[in-house]
Amino acid sequence: MKENLLVDMSLDFAVDAVNICDSIKGHGCLRDQMMRSATSIGANIREANYARSKTDFAAKLQIALKECYETEYWIDLFERTSLLDKENLKKFRHNCGAIRRMLIASINTVENNN
Repeated sequence: MKENLLVDMSLDFAVDAVNICDSIKGHGCLRDQMMRSATSIGANIREANYARSKTDFAAKLQIALKECYETEYWIDLFERTSLLDKENLKKFRHNCGAIRRMLIASINTVENNN
């Protein structure tokens, strides 16, 4: 159940990322970096569901977690440079944090069961 929720949340997050990035005028390289990291989270989570082992599963979730942390960096940068206002980023930042916490819990569960 948790992984399905994580898959759904990460896909919704990717859709939000695409919409947010589409709203940014200029700064194409920064916009593209956030788009890549934010959409990579869900891709890696989905790939983890087809892992060959628990170790491979945890490794794929670790990659998703790294992408989540990178996305949080881009969110902070966009906020500090006023490319996006705080109100537009509030829900996006919250969802990124929720996905991050779920990834950490899932990784800890897998590692504790090995």
